[in-house]
Amino acid sequence: MIERYTLPEMGAIWTDEHRLSWWLKIEIAACEGWARIGKIPEEAVKVIKEKGAFSWERVQEIEEVTQHDVIAFLTNVAENVGDEGKYIHMGLTSSDVLDTALSLQLVEASDILLKKMDALIEVIKKRALEHRDTLMMGRTHGIHAEPITLGLKFALWYEEMKRQKERLLFAREEIRVGKISGAVGTFANVEPEVEEWVCRELNLKPAPVSTQILQRDRHAFYISVLAGIGSSLDKIATEIRNLQRTDVHEVEEPFGKGQKGSSAMPHKKNPITAERISGMARLLRGNALVAMENVALWHERDISHSSAERVILPDSTIALDYMLHKLIRLLDGLQVFPEQMKENMEKVYGLIFSQRVLLALVEKGVVREDAYAWVQRNSLKAWETKEDFQSLVKRDPDINKHLSASEITELFDYAYHTKHVRDIFRRAGLE
Repeated sequence: MIERYTLPEMGAIWTDEHRLSWWLKIEIAACEGWARIGKIPEEAVKVIKEKGAFSWERVQEIEEVTQHDVIAFLTNVAENVGDEGKYIHMGLTSSDVLDTALSLQLVEASDILLKKMDALIEVIKKRALEHRDTLMMGRTHGIHAEPITLGLKFALWYEEMKRQKERLLFAREEIRVGKISGAVGTFANVEPEVEEWVCRELNLKPAPVSTQILQRDRHAFYISVLAGIGSSLDKIATEIRNLQRTDVHEVEEPFGKGQKGSSAMPHKKNPITAERISGMARLLRGNALVAMENVALWHERDISHSSAERVILPDSTIALDYMLHKLIRLLDGLQVFPEQMKENMEKVYGLIFSQRVLLALVEKGVVREDAYAWVQRNSLKAWETKEDFQSLVKRDPDINKHLSASEITELFDYAYHTKHVRDIFRRAGLE
C-alpha cells in the first residue's frame, strides 16, 4: 500500500535553513576558489570552513534592521568566523549566491520528482499488462467508436509519462547551472576561475554568459515542463473521472473503509483524488505563465521576478510531487469492472461494427459512397428503432447482394479489433 503523502522530503528543500545552508556552501567554495589562485590565505579558508555557521533566528534579527537577506546572513556568518570573515563574499554580488543556490534546490527537487515519476511509470506498466486484453469501448467525441482494451489506455499513458520523464531530465540539466560573475556578469571583481571552482565543487555548470542573474528562460522552461507533466496527470485523472461516471462506471477510485462521499447523500463515491489532480494541474499551468513573465527583466537585472519565484518554484515542485504521489496511489488501487465494460459495448445495438461492414462491402467491389450510404441508413435505423444492427444489415437488400448472412455474422467479432494489441505493447516496450 502506498503511504500517506507527507511533505518533509520535498518541503525540506524549500525551508529557509536549507536555502541558507547552500548559501554557506557557495561562500565557502568561493573562498576556496580565491585561495587556489592565491588571493586568500589558505589558513583563512581553513578558519572559515571550521567556524562558518549561521543561526536562522539570528539572521532574521539582523534582517529586521538591514532589510536585506544576504547581508543579514553574511553578518551572522562573520560574527561566528571572526577576522577571517572579511574574505567571505569577496567580489560576489547577492545573486551569485541566490541564483546558484536556487539551481541546487531545483536539482534536488528534480531528483525527487524523477523518483516519483519512475514509481508512477512502474504502476502504469503493471496495470497495462494486467489489463492488456480487458475489452472496453473506445470513444471519440464522447461517443462509442470501436472496441479497444483498457491495457491500451495504460500503454498510452506509459509512453507519455516516459516522454515527460525525458523532458524533466532535460529541464534538470538546463537548470543545473551556477554563476559567480559579479554585479553585472563581467567578472570585474571576481575571477572566472573562482566560478569554475564553485560550480565544479557543487556539480553545476558555469553559465556561459550571465548578467547579475541567471537568465530566467531557464526557469520558465523548467516550470513549463512541470506544467506539462501536470497536464499529463490531468489527462489521466480526467479519463478516470469520466469512466467513473454513474452512466459509465467502468472504473472506480479506491474507496477506503469509513470513507464518506457526500455529507447529504450516503450512496456517493466520488472521484475526489482525480478531481484534486485536475485542479492542481491548473495551478501548475498558471505558474508557468508567471515564469514566462519573469523572462523579460530590465537591463542587467531587476527583482520583479524574485517575489513571484519565491511562490511559484516551491509551490510547483511541491504540488507536482503531491500529484504524482496521489496518482500512483489512485492507479495502484483502481477498481476495474470488465462486465460493465462489456455491457456498455452492447448498449449500441452492434453499431460499433459499422466500419467493418463498410470495408467488407468495399472489398466486394462496391463503390465506397454507395456502401457508406447503405451502412449509414441501417445505422440510423438501429438508433431510431433500437433494433439489432446486425439483423438490419442482414435484411438490407443492397447489402445482402454482396455479403451472405454467414459473412455478415463473422464481421461482428470483437477480437478483430484487438488483434494487434500485442504488437502495440511490443512497440511500447511493454512485452
